[in-house]
Amino acid sequence: MTDAATSSSPSPATLRAWHAGLAQAMTCVAEPVFCERLIEALRNLVPIESVLLGLECKGLAPRPLYQCGIPAEYREALIERYYARGYLLDPFCLAMENGLAEGFYHLSEIAPDDFFNSEYYRTNYLKCGSVEDAHFIVDLGGQRKVSLCVYQGRSGARFSEAELALLRTTYPLVRELMRQFDERGGLVRCLDGRGSASLRGGAPAGLNQQIREAFMNFGSDRLTEREREIAHLLLRGHSVKSSAKVLEISPETVRMHRKNLYTKLEISSQAELFALFIDWLTA
Repeated sequence: MTDAATSSSPSPATLRAWHAGLAQAMTCVAEPVFCERLIEALRNLVPIESVLLGLECKGLAPRPLYQCGIPAEYREALIERYYARGYLLDPFCLAMENGLAEGFYHLSEIAPDDFFNSEYYRTNYLKCGSVEDAHFIVDLGGQRKVSLCVYQGRSGARFSEAELALLRTTYPLVRELMRQFDERGGLVRCLDGRGSASLRGGAPAGLNQQIREAFMNFGSDRLTEREREIAHLLLRGHSVKSSAKVLEISPETVRMHRKNLYTKLEISSQAELFALFIDWLTA
Protein backbone atom coordinates (compact mmCIF):
# COMPACT_ATOMS: atom_id res chain seq x y z
CA MET A 1 0.00 0.00 0.00
CA THR A 2 1.34 3.43 -0.93
CA ASP A 3 1.86 6.26 1.57
CA ALA A 4 -0.93 8.23 -0.16
CA ALA A 5 -3.36 5.35 0.19
CA THR A 6 -2.41 4.84 3.83
CA SER A 7 -2.87 8.52 4.69
CA SER A 8 -6.34 8.55 3.13
CA SER A 9 -7.56 5.40 4.89
CA PRO A 10 -10.59 5.93 7.14
CA SER A 11 -9.85 6.40 10.82
CA PRO A 12 -11.26 3.97 13.41
CA ALA A 13 -13.83 6.60 14.39
CA THR A 14 -14.94 6.98 10.77
CA LEU A 15 -15.25 3.22 10.36
CA ARG A 16 -17.30 2.96 13.57
CA ALA A 17 -19.68 5.63 12.26
CA TRP A 18 -19.92 3.88 8.87
CA HIS A 19 -20.70 0.52 10.47
CA ALA A 20 -23.25 2.06 12.82
CA GLY A 21 -24.88 3.76 9.84
CA LEU A 22 -24.98 0.49 7.94
CA ALA A 23 -26.68 -1.19 10.88
CA GLN A 24 -29.35 1.52 10.88
CA ALA A 25 -29.90 1.05 7.14
CA MET A 26 -30.21 -2.71 7.51
CA THR A 27 -32.94 -2.43 10.13
CA CYS A 28 -35.25 -0.54 7.75
CA VAL A 29 -34.31 -2.11 4.41
CA ALA A 30 -37.99 -2.80 3.62
CA GLU A 31 -39.06 0.82 4.09
CA PRO A 32 -38.61 4.03 2.06
CA VAL A 33 -36.59 5.53 4.94
CA PHE A 34 -33.85 3.03 4.02
CA CYS A 35 -32.65 5.43 1.30
CA GLU A 36 -32.06 8.17 3.86
CA ARG A 37 -30.26 5.82 6.24
CA LEU A 38 -27.99 4.48 3.50
CA ILE A 39 -26.97 7.99 2.48
CA GLU A 40 -26.30 8.91 6.11
CA ALA A 41 -24.00 5.90 6.34
CA LEU A 42 -22.11 6.83 3.15
CA ARG A 43 -21.72 10.42 4.37
CA ASN A 44 -19.76 9.08 7.33
CA LEU A 45 -17.11 8.01 4.83
CA VAL A 46 -17.20 10.74 2.16
CA PRO A 47 -18.77 14.23 2.05
CA ILE A 48 -21.77 13.97 -0.29
CA GLU A 49 -23.69 17.13 -1.08
CA SER A 50 -26.79 15.77 -2.82
CA VAL A 51 -28.29 12.49 -3.92
CA LEU A 52 -30.75 11.27 -6.55
CA LEU A 53 -31.98 7.68 -6.67
CA GLY A 54 -33.71 6.56 -9.87
CA LEU A 55 -35.20 3.41 -11.32
CA GLU A 56 -34.18 2.43 -14.85
CA CYS A 57 -36.40 -0.13 -16.61
CA LYS A 58 -35.42 -1.38 -20.05
CA GLY A 59 -37.60 0.32 -22.66
CA LEU A 60 -39.04 2.88 -20.24
CA ALA A 61 -38.08 6.38 -19.19
CA PRO A 62 -36.23 6.52 -15.84
CA ARG A 63 -38.30 7.21 -12.71
CA PRO A 64 -37.37 9.06 -9.50
CA LEU A 65 -37.37 7.21 -6.19
CA TYR A 66 -35.62 9.50 -3.69
CA GLN A 67 -33.64 12.72 -3.46
CA CYS A 68 -31.92 14.71 -0.74
CA GLY A 69 -29.67 17.73 -0.53
CA ILE A 70 -30.79 19.29 -3.81
CA PRO A 71 -31.51 23.01 -3.19
CA ALA A 72 -35.10 24.06 -3.93
CA GLU A 73 -34.03 26.42 -6.71
CA TYR A 74 -32.42 23.55 -8.62
CA ARG A 75 -34.92 20.82 -7.83
CA GLU A 76 -37.17 21.39 -10.83
CA ALA A 77 -34.29 21.38 -13.29
CA LEU A 78 -32.56 18.34 -11.79
CA ILE A 79 -35.63 16.21 -11.16
CA GLU A 80 -38.77 17.26 -13.01
CA ARG A 81 -37.08 18.39 -16.22
CA TYR A 82 -34.61 15.51 -16.22
CA TYR A 83 -37.28 12.84 -15.84
CA ALA A 84 -39.52 14.59 -18.37
CA ARG A 85 -36.97 14.88 -21.18
CA GLY A 86 -33.42 15.60 -19.98
CA TYR A 87 -32.58 11.91 -19.77
CA LEU A 88 -32.54 11.80 -23.58
CA LEU A 89 -29.07 13.35 -23.43
CA ASP A 90 -27.87 11.93 -20.11
CA PRO A 91 -24.70 9.83 -20.49
CA PHE A 92 -25.59 7.42 -17.67
CA CYS A 93 -29.13 6.82 -18.91
CA LEU A 94 -27.92 6.20 -22.44
CA ALA A 95 -25.10 3.94 -21.25
CA MET A 96 -27.48 1.83 -19.15
CA GLU A 97 -29.95 1.51 -21.99
CA ASN A 98 -27.04 0.30 -24.11
CA GLY A 99 -26.10 -2.38 -21.59
CA LEU A 100 -23.78 -0.71 -19.06
CA ALA A 101 -22.83 -3.35 -16.49
CA GLU A 102 -23.61 -2.78 -12.84
CA GLY A 103 -20.85 -1.19 -10.80
CA PHE A 104 -19.59 2.14 -9.50
CA TYR A 105 -18.79 4.79 -12.13
CA HIS A 106 -17.65 8.39 -12.11
CA LEU A 107 -19.11 10.73 -14.75
CA SER A 108 -15.75 11.02 -16.51
CA GLU A 109 -15.71 7.25 -17.13
CA ILE A 110 -19.05 7.31 -19.00
CA ALA A 111 -19.43 10.70 -20.67
CA PRO A 112 -18.42 11.39 -24.31
CA ASP A 113 -15.06 13.07 -24.82
CA ASP A 114 -16.35 16.65 -25.10
CA PHE A 115 -19.18 16.30 -22.58
CA PHE A 116 -17.72 18.78 -20.09
CA ASN A 117 -17.83 21.46 -22.79
CA SER A 118 -21.37 20.58 -23.87
CA GLU A 119 -24.44 22.72 -23.37
CA TYR A 120 -26.11 19.79 -21.60
CA TYR A 121 -23.34 19.85 -18.97
CA ARG A 122 -23.58 23.62 -18.59
CA THR A 123 -27.37 23.50 -18.25
CA ASN A 124 -27.95 20.35 -16.20
CA TYR A 125 -24.82 20.46 -14.07
CA LEU A 126 -23.16 23.87 -13.72
CA LYS A 127 -26.39 25.91 -13.76
CA CYS A 128 -27.86 23.52 -11.21
CA GLY A 129 -25.02 23.88 -8.74
CA SER A 130 -23.16 20.69 -9.60
CA VAL A 131 -19.85 19.96 -11.26
CA GLU A 132 -19.80 16.15 -11.23
CA ASP A 133 -21.54 13.01 -10.11
CA ALA A 134 -20.86 9.33 -9.57
CA HIS A 135 -23.30 6.44 -9.77
CA PHE A 136 -23.84 3.14 -8.03
CA ILE A 137 -25.56 1.03 -10.71
CA VAL A 138 -27.32 -2.05 -9.33
CA ASP A 139 -28.97 -4.73 -11.48
CA LEU A 140 -32.27 -5.85 -9.91
CA GLY A 141 -33.14 -8.41 -12.57
CA GLY A 142 -36.09 -8.31 -14.93
CA GLN A 143 -34.32 -5.64 -17.03
CA ARG A 144 -34.45 -3.23 -14.08
CA LYS A 145 -31.60 -1.25 -12.57
CA VAL A 146 -31.37 1.39 -9.88
CA SER A 147 -28.98 4.29 -10.14
CA LEU A 148 -27.85 5.88 -6.89
CA CYS A 149 -26.30 9.15 -8.00
CA VAL A 150 -24.15 11.22 -5.64
CA TYR A 151 -23.57 14.83 -6.73
CA GLN A 152 -20.80 17.23 -5.85
CA GLY A 153 -20.08 20.86 -6.65
CA ARG A 154 -22.24 23.36 -4.75
CA SER A 155 -19.35 23.97 -2.36
CA GLY A 156 -16.89 24.14 -5.23
CA ALA A 157 -15.37 20.85 -4.11
CA ARG A 158 -14.96 17.77 -6.27
CA PHE A 159 -14.58 14.18 -5.18
CA SER A 160 -10.92 13.39 -4.62
CA GLU A 161 -9.38 10.26 -6.07
CA ALA A 162 -9.21 8.84 -2.54
CA GLU A 163 -12.90 9.57 -1.95
CA LEU A 164 -13.92 7.94 -5.21
CA ALA A 165 -11.79 4.92 -4.37
CA LEU A 166 -13.45 4.69 -0.96
CA LEU A 167 -16.95 4.92 -2.47
CA ARG A 168 -15.98 2.22 -4.95
CA THR A 169 -15.04 -0.14 -2.12
CA THR A 170 -18.56 0.18 -0.66
CA TYR A 171 -20.21 -1.00 -3.87
CA PRO A 172 -20.67 -4.70 -2.91
CA LEU A 173 -22.51 -3.68 0.28
CA VAL A 174 -24.59 -1.03 -1.48
CA ARG A 175 -25.52 -3.55 -4.18
CA GLU A 176 -26.67 -6.19 -1.71
CA LEU A 177 -28.67 -3.70 0.35
CA MET A 178 -30.33 -2.28 -2.77
CA ARG A 179 -31.33 -5.77 -3.87
CA GLN A 180 -32.85 -6.46 -0.46
CA PHE A 181 -34.61 -3.09 -0.62
CA ASP A 182 -36.24 -4.25 -3.84
CA GLU A 183 -36.97 -7.82 -2.74
CA ARG A 184 -38.59 -6.72 0.53
CA GLY A 185 -40.88 -4.16 -1.09
CA GLY A 186 -39.15 -0.94 -0.09
CA LEU A 187 -38.62 0.14 -3.68
CA VAL A 188 -42.31 -0.25 -4.53
CA ARG A 189 -43.21 1.84 -1.48
CA CYS A 190 -40.96 4.61 -2.81
CA LEU A 191 -43.27 4.82 -5.83
CA ASP A 192 -46.07 6.20 -3.65
CA GLY A 193 -48.11 3.04 -3.54
CA ARG A 194 -48.47 2.72 -7.29
CA GLY A 195 -47.57 -0.95 -6.94
CA SER A 196 -45.17 -3.35 -8.59
CA ALA A 197 -47.31 -3.57 -11.72
CA SER A 198 -46.03 -0.12 -12.66
CA LEU A 199 -42.50 -1.54 -12.79
CA ARG A 200 -43.23 -4.25 -15.34
CA GLY A 201 -43.78 -4.23 -19.05
CA GLY A 202 -42.33 -2.02 -21.73
CA ALA A 203 -43.42 0.98 -23.66
CA PRO A 204 -44.74 0.40 -27.21
CA ALA A 205 -41.24 1.18 -28.45
CA GLY A 206 -38.02 0.52 -26.59
CA LEU A 207 -36.26 3.50 -25.04
CA ASN A 208 -33.40 3.25 -27.53
CA GLN A 209 -35.93 3.49 -30.35
CA GLN A 210 -37.70 6.40 -28.67
CA ILE A 211 -34.41 8.23 -28.24
CA ARG A 212 -33.45 7.66 -31.87
CA GLU A 213 -36.87 8.76 -33.07
CA ALA A 214 -36.67 11.92 -30.95
CA PHE A 215 -33.36 12.89 -32.54
CA MET A 216 -34.17 11.74 -36.03
CA ASN A 217 -37.43 13.70 -36.05
CA PHE A 218 -35.73 16.84 -34.78
CA GLY A 219 -35.25 19.13 -37.77
CA SER A 220 -36.57 16.46 -40.14
CA ASP A 221 -38.21 19.12 -42.31
CA ARG A 222 -34.82 20.76 -42.96
CA LEU A 223 -31.97 18.38 -42.12
CA THR A 224 -30.70 15.27 -43.83
CA GLU A 225 -30.47 12.01 -41.88
CA ARG A 226 -26.70 12.39 -41.54
CA GLU A 227 -27.06 15.95 -40.27
CA ARG A 228 -29.57 14.79 -37.66
CA GLU A 229 -27.18 12.03 -36.56
CA ILE A 230 -24.42 14.59 -36.10
CA ALA A 231 -26.73 16.95 -34.22
CA HIS A 232 -27.54 14.02 -31.90
CA LEU A 233 -23.87 13.33 -31.18
CA LEU A 234 -22.99 17.00 -30.67
CA LEU A 235 -25.88 17.45 -28.24
CA ARG A 236 -24.70 14.43 -26.23
CA GLY A 237 -21.20 15.87 -25.88
CA HIS A 238 -19.20 14.18 -28.62
CA SER A 239 -16.38 16.15 -30.23
CA VAL A 240 -15.91 16.31 -33.99
CA LYS A 241 -13.26 13.58 -33.71
CA SER A 242 -15.48 11.34 -31.59
CA SER A 243 -18.48 11.91 -33.87
CA ALA A 244 -16.36 10.94 -36.86
CA LYS A 245 -15.29 7.74 -35.12
CA VAL A 246 -18.87 6.79 -34.19
CA LEU A 247 -20.15 7.41 -37.72
CA GLU A 248 -17.00 6.07 -39.43
CA ILE A 249 -16.49 9.20 -41.48
CA SER A 250 -13.74 11.83 -41.54
CA PRO A 251 -13.62 14.80 -39.11
CA GLU A 252 -13.71 17.12 -42.14
CA THR A 253 -17.01 15.55 -43.22
CA VAL A 254 -18.43 16.03 -39.71
CA ARG A 255 -17.42 19.70 -39.78
CA MET A 256 -19.06 20.13 -43.17
CA HIS A 257 -22.34 18.58 -41.95
CA ARG A 258 -22.22 20.64 -38.75
CA LYS A 259 -21.81 23.82 -40.76
CA ASN A 260 -24.72 22.83 -43.01
CA LEU A 261 -27.06 21.96 -40.15
CA TYR A 262 -26.25 25.21 -38.34
CA THR A 263 -27.02 27.13 -41.55
CA LYS A 264 -30.30 25.29 -42.12
CA LEU A 265 -31.43 25.78 -38.51
CA GLU A 266 -30.28 29.43 -38.58
CA ILE A 267 -28.05 29.04 -35.53
CA SER A 268 -24.33 29.52 -34.89
CA SER A 269 -23.49 27.60 -31.70
CA GLN A 270 -24.08 24.43 -29.73
CA ALA A 271 -25.92 26.50 -27.11
CA GLU A 272 -28.47 27.55 -29.73
CA LEU A 273 -28.73 23.97 -30.98
CA PHE A 274 -29.41 22.74 -27.44
CA ALA A 275 -32.05 25.43 -26.82
CA LEU A 276 -33.73 24.63 -30.13
CA PHE A 277 -33.79 20.91 -29.32
CA ILE A 278 -35.27 21.45 -25.84
CA ASP A 279 -37.91 23.81 -27.25
CA TRP A 280 -38.76 21.21 -29.88
CA LEU A 281 -39.12 18.45 -27.25
CA THR A 282 -41.36 20.68 -25.14
CA ALA A 283 -43.56 21.50 -28.09
